Order: sequence, then C-alpha cells, then structure tokens
Amino acid sequence: MSSWKDNIRKVTPYTPGEQPKISDVIKLNTNECPYPPSPLVTEMIEKMDTERFRLYPDPEASLLVNELAEYYNVKPEQVFVGVGSDDVLGMAFLTCFNSEKPILFPDITYSFYDVWAELFKIPYKTVALDEQFKINPLDFNKENGGIIFPNPNAPTAIEMPLEQVEEVIKNNPDVVVIVDEAYVDFGGHTALSLIDKYDNLLVVRTFSKSRAMAGMRIGYAFGSKELIDAIKAVKFSYNSYTMNQATIETGVAAIKDDTYFKNTVSKIIETRENAKKELKKLGFSFTDSKTNFIFATHERMPAKEIFEKLKKKNIFVRYFNKPGIDNYLRITIGTDEEMKKLYKALQVILQK
Repeated sequence: MSSWKDNIRKVTPYTPGEQPKISDVIKLNTNECPYPPSPLVTEMIEKMDTERFRLYPDPEASLLVNELAEYYNVKPEQVFVGVGSDDVLGMAFLTCFNSEKPILFPDITYSFYDVWAELFKIPYKTVALDEQFKINPLDFNKENGGIIFPNPNAPTAIEMPLEQVEEVIKNNPDVVVIVDEAYVDFGGHTALSLIDKYDNLLVVRTFSKSRAMAGMRIGYAFGSKELIDAIKAVKFSYNSYTMNQATIETGVAAIKDDTYFKNTVSKIIETRENAKKELKKLGFSFTDSKTNFIFATHERMPAKEIFEKLKKKNIFVRYFNKPGIDNYLRITIGTDEEMKKLYKALQVILQK
C-alpha cells in the first residue's frame, strides 16, 4: 500500500539566525537594527483605531504603496509590497522563474535562494565568486531562466558597482533580473534608477534593516508596471490579504519620518567604520562592508571557536558552516555600547 507520506513535498528549509530565548544578550547575528523604529511609529500604534481590525485590510495596501511611490519618486503601479522581503522574493520566484532553463545566483549569497528554487522546483545553477568574494558580471552571460543576486551581497557585504549591475541586466533582456537591495541604504548604490530603462528589472527592498521594523515584516519591490502586475496576479491568487492593517499604517509612519531614518543609518555607518578599525587591531581581516554587518576572519583563531566562545559570554554573532566561508563570522553592527562589549570579550578570547 502506498503511504500518504509519498505525496508530501520534501524540502530542506532555510535556517535563520538563532533567536536567543534568554535576556541580557548582545545580539549581533541577524542584521537587525540596533535602534528602535521612528517615534512616529509608536505614535501611530498608540492612536490606532483597533475597531478596524475586525475588517479585512486593503489587499492593495494602497496607503503604503502610495507613500513608497511618493518617497522614491516612482509611480504607484511600479510598487509591490509584501510581508517582508522574503515574501516579496518568494512571490517573484513563483512569478518570474518558470523557464526550463536554470536560474543563476552566486554560490555564496543569501541562503534562501536555493531553498525557494527547491521548493518551487525551479532549476538553478550557482555562479562562483572570485577569490575576493566579488561577483563577475561576465559570469552571467550564459543561457538562463532568470537571475537574482543581492547588492550588496550577503554574507560577504561587498557591493557590485552599479555599472556592472546594469551590464548584467542589459546582457539578459529575455529574463527577469532581480536585484535584492536589503542592505543598500548603508552605503550602496541602488539600481532603482534603471527600472524605467529595463522592463525586466525587479529591485527588492525591506524595512527590516535600516528602518528598524523587522518585527512588522514589510518588504517591497520596484519594477515596470507589467512586471508588478504579474507579481500581483500571483499574490492575489495565493492570498489577497497578506499585509495586516497595523503593518500598513506603521509602515507609512516610518516612511514619513525621513530625518529619523537618515540619522539611524548614519549612526550605524559611523559605528561600522569604527568597528573596522577596532577589529583590525584585534587581528581580523574583512571585506569592505557596505552593509550593517562585517564579514570577518581572524589571523590565528578559527571562526567557529570564536563564535562558540562569544556565545558562552551571551554575545551572538553568525557562523556559517559552509565551504568557502567556514572561517568567517558575520558580525551585525550594534550600538556603540554593544560593540565595545564585543571588543572587550574578543580581547579576552583572543589572548587565551
């Protein structure tokens, strides 16, 4: 007799960074913002009309879409929003990658890409980074069913120059090219200016990093009207009401407080640049980060050993037990106070 288990889809799920269940920890492992959201977000929550929660939210999330369109100087029909950038990217995979040809993405990159490809049964091939962990745009000049890469890349923190990004898009006009810009606000150069030039380009962003709203799950994307309409059609065929009312309204509030947003980003960048100096003194080397984290390796002590010893001190950083990066740590930029505690702990660990 056949078992019902034979008909179950079997996948290896994405493994997120550890979420400690204890208090009094320094959490530098999931690239969250170390500062709270804008005070306007708090004000919005306090005055929110909860009576409306009994009603379904606007499936178009028009308030948020219009606010994003105005802020980024694009048309509302060029904007798509979802429950975090993972939701947006998942919908984009479902919509855009339906060729029998393999999609392409870097071999060292955001580790959700291969999970989605396996889940949706999308053929894929990875493109090797060079010895400096950089993406070579020429490596994407091959037959494919679509392309996706983060810029800056994760976990390497390296930015691909915008002219190289455009080279990839220009050389692949027959497929959709997705540029995942989760970290672009921390010093990168966005491809947003190219969406009117290339109708096959999708630029994806998130509120989780620079806007300090990972817990509210807001992601968004920019593209041509035709491309956005296609993604919307897939989304509305799956679940029309994915974004709740509270998320929509707090997302609008966050966008409106541009001064707070820019000050937050500026503080993180300043702390990151100082962290490069402090970590270098301790014997670390790293890529030139354009993100809110540093991808570092130590001259003497293995990354796994440092990771485990920091964890015993309730300091969490990210360790990837994967070929090519298994001697690197991804260290999220925290507050200045948190980073000072990290440096002090590393001094003790490395002396031993």
